[in-house]
Amino acid sequence: MQEIIKMKKRDESARYSPITLNDAHFNEAVQKSPLMLIDCWADWCGPCRMIAPVIDELARDYVERLVVGKLNVDENPDTAMRFGIMSIPTLLIMKNGKEVDRIIGAVPKHFIEEKLKKHL
Repeated sequence: MQEIIKMKKRDESARYSPITLNDAHFNEAVQKSPLMLIDCWADWCGPCRMIAPVIDELARDYVERLVVGKLNVDENPDTAMRFGIMSIPTLLIMKNGKEVDRIIGAVPKHFIEEKLKKHL
């Protein structure tokens, strides 16, 4: 019984976390989500690490309204090149499978929310 409770808690916490995207399933994930915020990042990027907690907060705060994903650009160069990611962090806002907005750099949470609210 304890194991079932632990599994349920893990599943529930995953619901409030960003999903990991990669080159192989990027298109499928974006097509399934009416609205998606994608954090394009890399391990070595200081500003990416700086906004990571904000991205996690947005995943929790907007769990019913959008999907939040993370794309490591070093591990997924095809998608990064396709979207012309030249600096990170870059946040892509995708609506119905198409990019509708983009934020470049480590910006405050309220700035990201203002951009998102235009598309909710």
